[in-house]
Amino acid sequence: MTSRRPSADLLSRIRARKFKAGVIGLGYVGLPLAMELAEAGVPVVGIDVDAAKVKALNAGKSYIGDIPSETVRRAVDAGLFSATADFSAIATLDTVNICVPTPLRKTKDPDLSYIVAAAAEIEKHVHKGMLVILESTTYPGTTEEVLVPMLERKGLLVGKDVFLAFSPERVDPGNEKFTTKNIPKVVGGVTPDCSKVAAAFYGAFLENVHPVSRAAVAEMVKLLENTFRSVNIGLVNEMALMCDRMGLDVWEVIDAAGTKPFGFMPFYPGPGIGGHCIPLDPFYLSWKAKQFGFESRFIELAGVVNGQMPHYAVDKVVDALNRFKKSVNGAKVLVLGVAYKKDISDVRESPALDIIHLLKKKGAEISYCDPHVPALRDGSLNMKGVPFSPETLRRADCVVIVTNHKAFDYAVVAKRSKVVVDTRNAMKGIAGKNIVKL
Repeated sequence: MTSRRPSADLLSRIRARKFKAGVIGLGYVGLPLAMELAEAGVPVVGIDVDAAKVKALNAGKSYIGDIPSETVRRAVDAGLFSATADFSAIATLDTVNICVPTPLRKTKDPDLSYIVAAAAEIEKHVHKGMLVILESTTYPGTTEEVLVPMLERKGLLVGKDVFLAFSPERVDPGNEKFTTKNIPKVVGGVTPDCSKVAAAFYGAFLENVHPVSRAAVAEMVKLLENTFRSVNIGLVNEMALMCDRMGLDVWEVIDAAGTKPFGFMPFYPGPGIGGHCIPLDPFYLSWKAKQFGFESRFIELAGVVNGQMPHYAVDKVVDALNRFKKSVNGAKVLVLGVAYKKDISDVRESPALDIIHLLKKKGAEISYCDPHVPALRDGSLNMKGVPFSPETLRRADCVVIVTNHKAFDYAVVAKRSKVVVDTRNAMKGIAGKNIVKL
């Protein structure tokens, strides 16, 4: 009598939700994923090298805005979630999701060191019948070229003994409508059996799973999604520069174009792009394309345009101050909002950081206000936010709206500020000679 194949055994346990899951990396991607597993009744171990995060989670406290502490506390109290910094816990797991950062080096080359470090820990404890899924954004081919050799070093065969897949994260911090639970989950395995097992895994706790033919396709999906955004933002940013030169209001132009019910999707200009994905992912794609002798000029040009927007925003500040016979050198500039998008606390790659650095170089005295970011630390920056109040606005020579948080009263901003540079069209519908738009 022959024993059941590892894939069949794991599939049956996944479908019955009788398996133990693990998530490596408990940030904006990993923690929501772990909570969805726990909510579905699947025991899950969260692994992170940050001892402070581990301590907070085990005490039922969340540090992610989209995850209430009550959700974490409920999972901990039910015995369905625990956090640890000890990677030996992997030996007890049936599934492991890798949700670690994938930054760029200063040369704009992919930095896979976090992925490799996580995979090295899995390699130490990998066992027959285990499913490993990479969710960290990376270039097409990473899963097969980097992870397969590492998992097979102990003689286990991917697709037969262990199962490996890639599924791009699609987290949108601050989005209350689309969450980890209901955003369609794309997944592609290294082999057909890997795809089948991985799709069943996500199907056990998410609403919609979309399998693709292989891991590299799933990797490319993520890069296409964010490159699409980067290129279109680059286009509308260039339109903003053009309209400014022509004396046209780009926001009015976009609103009018948006009335077309087909063939047009509105994108909006801004002081730059931020977050962990859009500023980085196109470079992963162009880097990989060069290995095939393909130069992605369109994608790289969008990166250049978007990268210049903080400089353009600073030029607007200089011009606005000049209009009121004030030099930027020595001017008191208040930055409203330093998160990369509204109503969240994430400052990763935020254009506000570049704008602050650039204004400081020109001699401006910078303060900032952001209800979601009480303290700001980035390189040489070490600042504490100031409260939003009429007095705070009045003291500034120029107020720059970089992030259009809902918490700001823009009518008060218009009334109490000497001059306002609005990079987000937050002052839409508010008139004033002291308002300068991007």
